[in-house]
Amino acid sequence: MKSIKNRKAQHEYYVIQSLEAGIALMGTEIKSIRAGMLNFKDSYAKIDNGECWLLNLHISPWEKAAFFNHAAERPRKLLLHKNEIKRLRTKVDEQGMTLIPLEIFINEQGRCKLTLALAKGKNYYDKRESLHKKDLQRDREREDK
Repeated sequence: MKSIKNRKAQHEYYVIQSLEAGIALMGTEIKSIRAGMLNFKDSYAKIDNGECWLLNLHISPWEKAAFFNHAAERPRKLLLHKNEIKRLRTKVDEQGMTLIPLEIFINEQGRCKLTLALAKGKNYYDKRESLHKKDLQRDREREDK
């Protein structure tokens, strides 16, 4: 099972809850994902008219495709149940949270799945604190060796 993680998400956000969602893709997009040609920079999910959409996820065009290629940053539909979408919408609207992608992976059946996180943004001093904790952990690991 191959996965591509959004490493910046843990630095920028507090992850409150995460869930797995399917993603509607074209054939050239899945080939690009299997080759690892995607970028999470500034990507997020938005709930619009009872549907969940993934925006700003850059999947590079497949170089071997003739003329049936995809747009790199088109909106992609996330496949969730209606009750999950309603629950996420209330948390986003009432509590001011954000939906961000954490990782994309291919499951055992060969389907592309996305781990979507309900998150709250960190302040600048929170980011400094998490970097400080990371440095301390790295120093402890060095001393143990």
